[in-house]
Amino acid sequence: MKFYIIAGEASGDLHASNLIREIKSLDGNSQFRCWGGDLMKEQDGEIVRHYKDIAFMGFTEVVMNLRTILKNIEFCKRDIFEHKPDAIILVDYPGFNLRIAEFAKLNGLKVFYYISPQVWAWKKSRVHKIKKYVDKMFVILPFEKSFYKQFDYDVHFVGHPLLDALEKRKNNIVSFNEFTKANTLSDKPIIAILPGSRSQEIEKMLPVMAEMSPHFPNHQFVVAGTSMHTREFYLSYIGEINVKVLVNKTYELLEQSFAAMVTSGTATLETALFGVPEVVGYKGGMISYQIAKRLVKVDYISLVNLIMEKEVVKELIQNDFNSINLKSELNKIIYDESHRTKMISELNLLKEKLGGKGASKKTAEQILKMLNT
Repeated sequence: MKFYIIAGEASGDLHASNLIREIKSLDGNSQFRCWGGDLMKEQDGEIVRHYKDIAFMGFTEVVMNLRTILKNIEFCKRDIFEHKPDAIILVDYPGFNLRIAEFAKLNGLKVFYYISPQVWAWKKSRVHKIKKYVDKMFVILPFEKSFYKQFDYDVHFVGHPLLDALEKRKNNIVSFNEFTKANTLSDKPIIAILPGSRSQEIEKMLPVMAEMSPHFPNHQFVVAGTSMHTREFYLSYIGEINVKVLVNKTYELLEQSFAAMVTSGTATLETALFGVPEVVGYKGGMISYQIAKRLVKVDYISLVNLIMEKEVVKELIQNDFNSINLKSELNKIIYDESHRTKMISELNLLKEKLGGKGASKKTAEQILKMLNT
């Protein structure tokens, strides 16, 4: 089988790479042409475009890069037409992927969607397009199945793929002393900083997060960087403050962390699944924020709170994301023992709500079954 897979950001690269591995285990002759990243490449995916070149955040950023986005869409359509895959697998990234879904379906290709766009938050009208052009949607959040059922669309809940990623790490966990020694860190408890993966996020979030370090001298602050950016890029937003940067070691860092500050996104759920108390923040461009405020119809922005349907972790959004509020919330999750204990208990319940492991395997099995019948 020949597959064409499109993932537009780091989390999509991770989940798509695991899906590729599972498909290959079931069909050794399968081939993959991909829009994604290094993890998909490690699974022998042929990378057409790297996600770092196609990821744009916020309304204004999308408008400013609209010409590039449209050129990428047209190139993608031509590339699909030339390579004639047996199926398209789309991973989140809705603005781009739903256009490709329509093109692929109208050209007689099977279209599968792994990890639903957040249509339950805004643009519910997209459900009608999904129903029309997607053969099967595989969802990873428990409430998504009931959401789609309102529109008479049967989706397949496979559980969250992050559970698989964490399961694989169990045999690789090292002691705190081994970790700190290997990464030239001190023996103080670690406060992890996850500032996001996009340049625009890091620019707005990291300086404020780094400011916390001098206020908590009994702890060490460590940034979880990605290979999308150089160490120098992160340090340029930290300045002279004593904050370390580790690149491509997010899970290793979270395994050893006492608490965390996290930019809203998949990282909030990753941090929660490691049982690390966290403060969630988000600050976007003012125009993008005002538009989003009027369009987004959810009570929370973090996946943790959305899944639990209540405030488990504190969210500091836009103007509320400032050094005063951040310091106050950090104090709670570091020094208030009852607050910490309650949050950790809620994070354990979160794991139970996410279903069992094997999301990638279940999805691979269903895709191949549909293609072979």
